[in-house]
Amino acid sequence: MKKLMDATVAQLNQILLGKDEQVRLALCSLLARGHLLIEDIPGMGKTTLSHALARITGLSYQRIQFTNDLLPSDVLGFAMYDRQAGALVFHPGPVFSQVVLADEINRASPRTQSSLLEAMEEGQVSIEGETRPLPQPFFVIATQNPVEQGGTYPLPESQLDRFLMRVRLGYPDPKAERALLEGEDRRLLTDRIEPQLRPDDLATLQAGVSRVTASPALLDYVQRLLDHSRRMPGLMYGLSPRAGLGLLRAARAWALMQGRHHVLPDDIQAVFPSVAEHRLEQGDPGKSAERVQQLLSTVAVIS
Repeated sequence: MKKLMDATVAQLNQILLGKDEQVRLALCSLLARGHLLIEDIPGMGKTTLSHALARITGLSYQRIQFTNDLLPSDVLGFAMYDRQAGALVFHPGPVFSQVVLADEINRASPRTQSSLLEAMEEGQVSIEGETRPLPQPFFVIATQNPVEQGGTYPLPESQLDRFLMRVRLGYPDPKAERALLEGEDRRLLTDRIEPQLRPDDLATLQAGVSRVTASPALLDYVQRLLDHSRRMPGLMYGLSPRAGLGLLRAARAWALMQGRHHVLPDDIQAVFPSVAEHRLEQGDPGKSAERVQQLLSTVAVIS
């Protein structure tokens, strides 16, 4: 499976140049059955990465452009009376897809943002008194512009907590940017991607994640990270139990990507910033990365 994962990463790296770590974290989120938030300024490749992930897995894909006038029914779908059928007929929205790109999610109102909560947590939506299951696997990739940019609404904590990971792409290094300037249009390259990680392969890998073992000593390390986050000065609350479960699931997926069937502390440390930073942004967003690094440097791996 490691050979398959390396080939998948290599193909994605041909589309998104110089972002190997972010590509691996995005795949890790998919294998861990989590959802991914990509935050950066416009034009950094957020949508390109999202589209490439969908293409490389062969999963069905829908893009929703979030705007301030977008309604929940534009996301979830709606029921309309059909005169011929003599009954209400449900018209599914774009959320009924295996990969959903919520593009610029923080440009929509909080009401529309919250329409995704049930879908992301339970893989279903409740409309007109009926619960409708979503296709599996179900993977939400949301892109977000920095909150200091105009026309944005901050994501509430309940929404942020539904995302297993948040990654930032950042500017490319000079070598990667030169290759980007000299190369072919990224959209054309993305459209030519052949599925590398097919749905059956993905299902096998996702099932394999749950079989990756974590020793009692490693679980102790995870618990210490959670406990210390809850006692950090300047925070009203620390990492939730859901965050702890997500951290462990992401570390298992990361270990599997390395070809191992057991979790090491290195796996926890590799995914911890992406899992924890967006959950520790209370009060001062600029301090979340500092808080995460403080936890990693002060919490002992072995007590």
